[in-house]
Amino acid sequence: MKQEMRTVKYNAELKVEAYHFQGIMQKFPNHFHEYYVIGYIEQGQRFLSCKNKEYTIEPGDLLLFNPRDNHACEQIDGRTLDYRCINIQPEIMSKAVLDITGKEYLPYFTPQVIFHSEWVPVLRELHQMLMEEERDFRKEESFFFLLEQLIEDYTEQAVPAENTGQSAEVKAVGEFLEKHYMDNISLADLCNLTGLSKYYLLRSFTKQKGISPYSYLETIRIDKAKKMLEQGIKPIDVAIQTGFTDQSHFSNFFKKFIGLTPKQYMNIFKAAQN
Repeated sequence: MKQEMRTVKYNAELKVEAYHFQGIMQKFPNHFHEYYVIGYIEQGQRFLSCKNKEYTIEPGDLLLFNPRDNHACEQIDGRTLDYRCINIQPEIMSKAVLDITGKEYLPYFTPQVIFHSEWVPVLRELHQMLMEEERDFRKEESFFFLLEQLIEDYTEQAVPAENTGQSAEVKAVGEFLEKHYMDNISLADLCNLTGLSKYYLLRSFTKQKGISPYSYLETIRIDKAKKMLEQGIKPIDVAIQTGFTDQSHFSNFFKKFIGLTPKQYMNIFKAAQN
């Protein structure tokens, strides 16, 4: 079996992350990110569930995740996966779109999987430049060219309102979890907030959000943790400030969602600053 390798680089010029996972077997649970993900399968197959749709993805398939697109994936037939992606924060995407279109907005990718995409070679070249930390403007040129094509081919102009189709109770639970993510929250707390029974609350939230309340809370905590680690805050302090019971619990959850340990992730940004 191929040796597992996980490499992440942060490009301070473009302000994007580039991930390269090789030989991994990890199953990623249902979660979402606060940023855009543009990625592709390099080797192997994966079963992907995204926004209540299911896909079998393989080499040459392009993945386009908007912020908060819930998704989960796992390997097929025990085979390992090689995967590359770039992560783009909304504020960076908004500035890039302004440069490209003359309008400042957040695009919304309508397909999440493009099978055998013609744009994978362009993404591969850009990703390689990010990994090799090239300094010439060819990198920026490739970045803007790729975004221009993806926006033109696969987006609606504006992100749909997050709360469209959501009940007042589900909206209230989501807002509560985002505000109190550092606290020890019980299901009873959420029931008291909404007046719903435990089962009905779980079923309604999961149906409307596409993710269970606890998975939603986990995702919020991990996103907050990432931002703290990027600032150089020690993992043990981050664990306390994001509601995890201890550093070991935090490290296990972080790697389950991100594919790296908190210390590995923090070191990416230390290296970028040196």
